[in-house]
Amino acid sequence: MYNAEVKGTGSFTPEAILTNQDLEKVVDTSDDWITRRTGIKERRIATNGLKTSEMGARAARQALEAAGVDPGDLDLVVVGTVTPDRQFPSCACALQEKIGAKRAASMDVSAGCSGFIYALSVANNAIRCGEAEHALVVGSEVLSSVTNWDDRGTCVLLGDGAGAVVLSRTDKDTGIRSIHLRSDGSFGNLLYSVDQSDVRSGLEILPGVSDLKPYYLVMDGQKLFKKAVECLEEITRWTLDKAGVEVSELALMVPHQANIRIINALAQRLGLAQDKVYTTIEKYGNTSSASIPMALAEAARQGCLAPCDKLLMVTFGAGLTWGASLVEWSCQL
Repeated sequence: MYNAEVKGTGSFTPEAILTNQDLEKVVDTSDDWITRRTGIKERRIATNGLKTSEMGARAARQALEAAGVDPGDLDLVVVGTVTPDRQFPSCACALQEKIGAKRAASMDVSAGCSGFIYALSVANNAIRCGEAEHALVVGSEVLSSVTNWDDRGTCVLLGDGAGAVVLSRTDKDTGIRSIHLRSDGSFGNLLYSVDQSDVRSGLEILPGVSDLKPYYLVMDGQKLFKKAVECLEEITRWTLDKAGVEVSELALMVPHQANIRIINALAQRLGLAQDKVYTTIEKYGNTSSASIPMALAEAARQGCLAPCDKLLMVTFGAGLTWGASLVEWSCQL
């Protein structure tokens, strides 16, 4: 068995910024309410037809450059997303073409906001069993394309962006030490999509962003909050236990950026100091599958991780799905 180590990270965010003050003009809300309830101050929005695959490709190029891996050497491309460019072919195939990864097998993974960790598991398994030497894992979302701008409970949360990591085979006892996934479809009614194609106002949120969409995201926030904290704590403790690592040994936790209150509740339950929890939610909001790789790339650029540091990534999403990965960092940026 080989191990898979993180060789490079990358991220991309659109230029257009939608602030809480901008949302005050669209829906019955306020900057104070959004900040207190979510921790979000602004989010990025894809405009003028910017697609999921294009954002993912830009993040991927950055990760490949950091890793020193040529796109032609990739054996696998896995994209976590719930907002692909089209139903088929896959977003991963579109991204593969954009970056020139001509040798790679490519596929999408749909697991709600857990998409990146699920995709990471697929790539990790391919490397461990010897089927791949280099793999690209991407989380990319245009959540503004499925946002109901009349629903103040969800529209204040969502943003667009992409993140990527390059995994490479290693014989060393490093890299991904433990990764575990869970799901429970009986809670699917807490976060789901619904056809709302007949409810269209034609409102333009920002220049180049319309609300004309085939379906919208629907969420039962209160019930989801409680379940999310339970799931995150459970999968974190399970993943650490399987890796033989104590919470006190963690150098950094990069959680899914869904809500600052969920993140803080998890850290408190684990007994993890706030300075060991990396957050980007204030700037980008909830970017679903993209949130963890975006935050990870930023943390890496800022020098928050050193070789041999123990990194925990943990997430939950629609399905319900949840998962976590314990990584011994080996990347030197």
